[in-house]
Amino acid sequence: MKLRVGLLGAGSWGTTVACLASRNAPTTVWARRLEVAEEINRQHTNETYLPGFPLPQALKATDSIEETVRNADLVVVGVPSQGFRASCEELKKYIRPWVPVLSLSKGLEQGTLLRMTEVIEETLPGHPMGVLTGPNLAKEIMSGFAAASVIGMSDQTIAVELQRVFRSGLFRVYTNDDVVGCELGGALKNVIAIAAGMGVGMGVGQNTLSAVLTRGLAELTRLGVAMGGKPETFAGLAGMGDLIATCTSPQSRNRHVGEELGKGRRLDEIIEEMNEVAEGVKSSKSVMELGKRHNVEMPIAHEVYRVVHQGSSAPDAYRGLTRRAAGTEQEPG
Repeated sequence: MKLRVGLLGAGSWGTTVACLASRNAPTTVWARRLEVAEEINRQHTNETYLPGFPLPQALKATDSIEETVRNADLVVVGVPSQGFRASCEELKKYIRPWVPVLSLSKGLEQGTLLRMTEVIEETLPGHPMGVLTGPNLAKEIMSGFAAASVIGMSDQTIAVELQRVFRSGLFRVYTNDDVVGCELGGALKNVIAIAAGMGVGMGVGQNTLSAVLTRGLAELTRLGVAMGGKPETFAGLAGMGDLIATCTSPQSRNRHVGEELGKGRRLDEIIEEMNEVAEGVKSSKSVMELGKRHNVEMPIAHEVYRVVHQGSSAPDAYRGLTRRAAGTEQEPG
């Protein structure tokens, strides 16, 4: 019997994952706005978030969370981190017992510093939980380019079943039992992507960008391991893979924010123009708090934090990084 999938969030990535799932299972996606749901049902498009891409006719949409999850055998939550808890509290009213819940969000909850699976655990106790993450740019996948993702889940029996829901054509899905590492890789790389984007906007060279990516990977690995993640996870799809895609692609929202900051624009102007959330902006504050909590120095994240929260500039951030003394490659800096 095919699993029935209910997915919350009709942004670019939520809609893309819903399209993938709809090829293998009956899938309903929840859209916050009725007009988006009606467009998906009637025209099989989502021009707000995926302009120019036809959607599968099998994909159904609704603006009712109850209708989305009440009969679902798998619930996927694809809303930004700041609305994640509220969405879980709402779906709690309708979800059946023991149904797995999978997160697509690559962020941290403000204030609590919780990962999204920890939010699921608090709001939906008893439900198996996990995360789908990796180097996944929505428009490339919708264009049919090959891509790979990973399901981070402690219960590998369930993870293997969920592989069958999402793998499709050139979209490969792996499993990993390191939920902590998978989630942190996705959240932390967004901050590094802002740093990389600032470099692009300023016109720095490839040598500089390579150094930022490499030192950024070391930085997020140090914090991730200190929080319980496995080192090898950060060298895989959820770590290095996602970092490369997010830092190098013009499609990346976080890199875009950094690039515009590098050109001298104000953050509020950049955010105002965007119709989707760049998680790294808020995550930079959470990352600094986590670094302090776990006694991990985060020089790149610190410079990003200074730019987006304390009014520093992109040139100041890069000057701050180059002024740091260089020790061994295993040390911060």
